[in-house]
Amino acid sequence: MQKIFQVVCVVLIAAAVMFGGRWYMYVAQAQSPYDEVGIALNGYMPGPLRNWGCHKLQQRFPGQLPPYGCAGADGRSWR
Repeated sequence: MQKIFQVVCVVLIAAAVMFGGRWYMYVAQAQSPYDEVGIALNGYMPGPLRNWGCHKLQQRFPGQLPPYGCAGADGRSWR
């Protein structure tokens, strides 16, 4: 039973690192704010991380329309 628990923990930690790392690469180093995988991962992040990611994207791409999930009510302004 302990071995199964260890395997489950390792798989969960590995998945968190893999998806969290991919999300961070999108927020911090993407060539475009419209990367579909990055947008989807940003949508799954908890509120404070999602807001931080949107703010970081806004700083990196100030003259572009916000991606889905970072847009205000009108769809054209950053929230």
